[in-house]
Amino acid sequence: MGRLLNKIKEPNDIKRISPKLYPILAQEIRDFLIDHVSQTGGHLASNLGAVEITMALHICLHFPEDKVVYDVGHQSYVHKLLTGRKDEFTSLRQKDGLCGFPKRCESDCDVFGTGHSSTSISAALGLAVARDLEQKGETIAAVIGDGALSGGMAYEALNNLSILRREKKNMIIILNDNKMSISENVGGMSRYLNDLRSRRSYSEFKENVENALNNIPGVGKSVARTLKKSKDSIKQLFIPGMLFENMGITYYGLVNGHDIYELIHAINRAKQHEGPILIHAITRKGMGYKYAEKNPEKFHGIGPFDKETGEVLAKKTKKTYTDIFAESLVELARENKKVVAITAAMPSGTGLKAFKKHYPKRFFDVGIAEEHAVTFAAGLAAQGMRPVFAVYSSFLQRGYDQVLHDVCIQKLPVFFCIDRSGLVGADGETHQGIFDISYLSHIPNMVLMAPKNEKEMPAMMKFALEYNGPIAMKYPRGSVYDGLSEYNAPIELGKSEMIYEGQDVVILAVGNIMEECEKAVQLLKSQGYNPGLVNVRFIRPMDEEMLHVLSKKYSLIVTVEENQLIGGYGQMVSAFLHKNVCKNQLLTLGISDYFVGHATVNEQREEAGINADSIVKSIIDRMN
Repeated sequence: MGRLLNKIKEPNDIKRISPKLYPILAQEIRDFLIDHVSQTGGHLASNLGAVEITMALHICLHFPEDKVVYDVGHQSYVHKLLTGRKDEFTSLRQKDGLCGFPKRCESDCDVFGTGHSSTSISAALGLAVARDLEQKGETIAAVIGDGALSGGMAYEALNNLSILRREKKNMIIILNDNKMSISENVGGMSRYLNDLRSRRSYSEFKENVENALNNIPGVGKSVARTLKKSKDSIKQLFIPGMLFENMGITYYGLVNGHDIYELIHAINRAKQHEGPILIHAITRKGMGYKYAEKNPEKFHGIGPFDKETGEVLAKKTKKTYTDIFAESLVELARENKKVVAITAAMPSGTGLKAFKKHYPKRFFDVGIAEEHAVTFAAGLAAQGMRPVFAVYSSFLQRGYDQVLHDVCIQKLPVFFCIDRSGLVGADGETHQGIFDISYLSHIPNMVLMAPKNEKEMPAMMKFALEYNGPIAMKYPRGSVYDGLSEYNAPIELGKSEMIYEGQDVVILAVGNIMEECEKAVQLLKSQGYNPGLVNVRFIRPMDEEMLHVLSKKYSLIVTVEENQLIGGYGQMVSAFLHKNVCKNQLLTLGISDYFVGHATVNEQREEAGINADSIVKSIIDRMN
């Protein structure tokens, strides 16, 4: 098994393999990916669908001199294999192991790090312009999925490609069209591409006409050139809109994205083109593994699984925070007909599929367009609706200006439900939700909450949908914490909850880190200490009344958060103590000034010093 794949130890080794063996190599790559991802977990369906595209690029280009930017990057596993990283796949997405996304420090062939959508064309254009300024000749390519074309940044880049068109400089865009982002695509671009898929007859017809004209002695070639220059081209009869051509980008398609020879032909032709060119390749997400083909959404990002049955090995024994959110929102929407739900192409990941099932007319999937989602929600709120935007923490970063400008300045009642807040584990640096306190808590009019457990979350949601202003609730990935359920004080704006009274030292726990803090309290008690414990609940507005009380009782105040310390809750408490000339010692625990790499959440917490043992050690060291 893997006879051909084993020959690929360095970049460009694929060129030494006989072309007649390419289909066999493609199958070996798929078998390898299924074997390894079934053990480590990872992004499977997207990589299975991009095998031939990646092979063709590596056959036609020369690495690392030539450059490819993968949009999002979750389909870059094949690229990693073909650049000599096969032996590292046993450590995929594990601490200090192979990253699940392109990473510049990992290989010279990873020219640009990616993790979020719709960035590839912009980055590739930057690479191409730099190439031209330095008068170099390498080929620059971007691989972008049809789902990523729902993101506005992609169109900003397409518009700016006029830089290359004017100078007749080459750049290749490969549109990997599988009708999917993570969930099934929605919106106008999706419909446009669906129409293009149905019009393959255009490409065939155009080639047949050109070939026929060129074969007419004397005048055929002249007529063919005239037709090609005509503004009123016959293509308008076959492809409505011709969006890419009308933007000055030569359109080449449709191409079978699983026919390696057709792809090689297309890329080699594209390399000779003067100006930007887009190759439209049709692929199937999950190609070659029946379970992934049948359920590509499940196998987009998956944990270890049984490759014979396709079943995930770690069975879910507890509900997740996303589950609680989904159930609660359906119930609250039943009581309030003005509640509407918005997702940016992630109805499953954010738990909104249940809402869509119950209230399809009040559910809106806007595609991969977080900026639009925020302002769309603001418009709904301005007309008296109660919009709920469910979004991952790292993706809401993309809508920061809209949160500030369109929601908070106008004090509009948009409810931001921030999933995957805090450390997320194996997805690593690009997906960590460790900046939301920092980028939301300083905006006037914004209310920011974090529930301590599964019981508190529905109560916060009910409060949020009755609050008349911008409000956000952050909650983590993974299983809910069901401890401390007996502590259930009513939710009041800006009020914290005292869990344990103590003396000398008090811990202020923000949201999901409460579980580690409660463990730390018990460890401290076993060593003869008597710590207090507070459930912060409201990061903004901060409970200043509670802080006044704590400052008079405890000599050491400790804040713990799963957020960057810079701009975090601890710094807000520090500013309060300084402003009020409090003499308490303050210990702020959180994530220091670095990007957290891929590992398990437990490993990441230990590294950051915010697991129970580390919290205890830091407190005892400070008290001593």
